[in-house]
Amino acid sequence: MNVGQFRVSRRSITMTVAFAGLVSLALGAHAALNKHVLDSARAAVGLETTQSIPSNSRFALVIGNGHYPDAGSPLLQPINDARAVTHALRQDGFDVDVIEDATRDDMTRAVARLKGKIKPDSTVMLYFGGYGVQVGRQSYMIPVDAAIWRERDVRSQGMSVEAVLDVMKEQGAQAKLVVLDASRRNPYERRFRAYSRGLAPIDVPEKALILTSATPGKVADDADGQNSLLATEFLKSLKTKPVSAEAVFTNTRTAVTRASDGAQVPAVSSSLVDEVKFGTAVTVRAGS
Repeated sequence: MNVGQFRVSRRSITMTVAFAGLVSLALGAHAALNKHVLDSARAAVGLETTQSIPSNSRFALVIGNGHYPDAGSPLLQPINDARAVTHALRQDGFDVDVIEDATRDDMTRAVARLKGKIKPDSTVMLYFGGYGVQVGRQSYMIPVDAAIWRERDVRSQGMSVEAVLDVMKEQGAQAKLVVLDASRRNPYERRFRAYSRGLAPIDVPEKALILTSATPGKVADDADGQNSLLATEFLKSLKTKPVSAEAVFTNTRTAVTRASDGAQVPAVSSSLVDEVKFGTAVTVRAGS
């Protein structure tokens, strides 16, 4: 057998490699064309394309407390509000942990879970609907299992808003957003020797934005409807996207004041340095 018959020339190898390259290019072009055609077709009917806008890490803790044993009747709106706010925040790219009718242990565990998620680039939000009480110039969110007869019971059984803000700060959150729909007339305050109303002014840490349902020391009566007035206007303000968080909070304050003819005036406090926007973590719609 002549071994030379099996030798392959350099020219043959070069031609083979060139041919393989042409085939690869052809396949790539075909795939790109198919994707272009598919996206064009989806655009024609208004469907979403495969492109999406990346979002920073966004985390939220949403609490809706309505069934308090010491109250004459349950609060119907906070749980509805928590569910509606959770849906809106998830649409906006937030990782939301929502708890309803939360006990003190439930709230403690939820804050611990939130703490474990926060990173230095995180935008973190706390939403609370239910009863709030001020003691010693701090505002406390009240769990449903609290048995409160004295001011010190609020400290031991409630959860300080400032304490949750401290957790966010310690973990290095880039922005801290808080919405407190808790300036309600509650069944506890008249039991205290020093009678107080509403929430205390909240000490705003750096890079924070806080919205409360009434100005410090004031209370707001729940209006009729599935959702509270604050939650209703907050959700309306979120629908205008993209929009800054400060604009959402300020617009909510203005809308609630007008809707209540001045009977309920929310408070907004800000120490934000960088702009935080809602509506930036969305899927791109074809043709937009």
